[in-house]
Amino acid sequence: MIDWNLGDILDAIEPAVPEDAPALIHGDRIITWPEMSKRSNNLARNLRAQGAGDGAKIAFYMRNRPEYGELMAACFKGRLTHVNINYRYRPEEVFYIFDDSDSEVIVYSSEFRDCILELKERLTKVHTFVEIGDASQIASFALPYEKLVEGNGAPLDIERSPDDLLFIYTGGTTGMPKGVMWRHDDMRKAQLDAQKLLGPVPQTMEEMVALVKQGELARITLPACPLMHGTGFITAIGTLMSGGALVTLSDPSFDAEELWDAVDQHKVQSIAIVGDAFAKPMLQALDAHPKRWDTSSLISIISSGVMWSKQVKAGLCKHIPQVILMDSFGASEGLGFGLSVTTAQGGTNTAKFGIGEFCDVFDENDRKVEAGSGVPGFIARKGAIPTGYYKDPEKSAKTFRTIDGVRYSIPGDWCQVESDGSLTLLGRGSVCINTAGEKVYPEEVEEVLKTHPAIADALVVGVPDEKWGEAVTAVVHLNQDAKFEEQAIKDHVREQLAGYKTPKAICTTQTPLRASNGKADYAAAKQIAKAGVGVS
Repeated sequence: MIDWNLGDILDAIEPAVPEDAPALIHGDRIITWPEMSKRSNNLARNLRAQGAGDGAKIAFYMRNRPEYGELMAACFKGRLTHVNINYRYRPEEVFYIFDDSDSEVIVYSSEFRDCILELKERLTKVHTFVEIGDASQIASFALPYEKLVEGNGAPLDIERSPDDLLFIYTGGTTGMPKGVMWRHDDMRKAQLDAQKLLGPVPQTMEEMVALVKQGELARITLPACPLMHGTGFITAIGTLMSGGALVTLSDPSFDAEELWDAVDQHKVQSIAIVGDAFAKPMLQALDAHPKRWDTSSLISIISSGVMWSKQVKAGLCKHIPQVILMDSFGASEGLGFGLSVTTAQGGTNTAKFGIGEFCDVFDENDRKVEAGSGVPGFIARKGAIPTGYYKDPEKSAKTFRTIDGVRYSIPGDWCQVESDGSLTLLGRGSVCINTAGEKVYPEEVEEVLKTHPAIADALVVGVPDEKWGEAVTAVVHLNQDAKFEEQAIKDHVREQLAGYKTPKAICTTQTPLRASNGKADYAAAKQIAKAGVGVS
């Protein structure tokens, strides 16, 4: 297999995609592949003309919209480095990413202008601001985005490298956000490794172009999660690299009915979500309107990042019997740790995965875990993995480690290797609870809690306790009109798990337990739990 560069791939496949094929779809706005090719070429050329040289960091500060895809393509073509900005961050949190990443250019949508104005004087590393919005109302210090996409649209005369980088900033759930550095070649090879599970993958650029011409690779894909998070961004890369179409939703909050409208209207073939935070509303909409949408185009729904419950999968399969539901076990620090597949004919239990081809499991002493041993270990991925965290050699050394001469990515996810070689995911080590010397992995308890009919969602945390060291404590959202019966919920857990894993206390809340990308907010849950049990 050759060494890949994402910009080179785009240059090669763009002439092979049919002229009327959509590349970016947002509501009623459709940008075809020839249009995106020209606009992204112009954008790359004009950003470089503004002083953004090889490797310059470009901050993406916007919600899901076509410009995100265009700017991605421009960065890949122009040897510029993508930096994702969480638009839900407060100004100081946003400043941290701008500063830590050494961003030189900030491309932002006009709704975030106030934040840029607040921070502008401190952003001494930034030489160019680009605003997306009404051309007549662009800030005086910024360049209008639409001006930068103007030009003859010719490909850039530029030599690229497989070592060109893109950044994916993590959510900071285990400390300050960290910039995961991916080489283009490693990102593409990691994606192709994952695609091997579905069939042959191209080994050369010529094979890639031939498959695009034949329409063998292209899919119409809808990332329901934000593109500024790893799941959405990596899905977008895979879509563009195959000559497909990227569909984004217009509502700033996730609207399941809008999603199914888009599936119906644009004949979406694949959807990317992040667990039950997306899947449950999707199922509820189908239950409420079972005949409203044509979902016959849908081939797959892929979830990554958090658990996706078996009951919700079964409900989706009833409405969409042809769909393949894939639960992908991965992280910003590595792709393809494991895969779980569900169809209308059945599937695996929640948290159980087939182990990835390039993965091993090690215990705390770096010994490989034997299948069926019952010993928990860390999942580790070798091969196409990131180079490390930007400007953080200490954390890089902890996550990207060499064991027996092989370099691995070990993000910290605990799992157990069953006798059949499959993985049972136990949770991230950073939120593991130590109660009276026993380790309790929150996700295992959470999945059991969510099977109780009164509970819509749950997080489990450890709260300081004189007797237990840490007391297993649950924070739950109840289903509408559900009655809270704490002992009945505890009994429900105890019937399925060891007694020490049963929550000592259960707190109800209306506070959101998850971020917009569906990932658990354990810090907030811990504060709610501590307040609920009276611990300061």
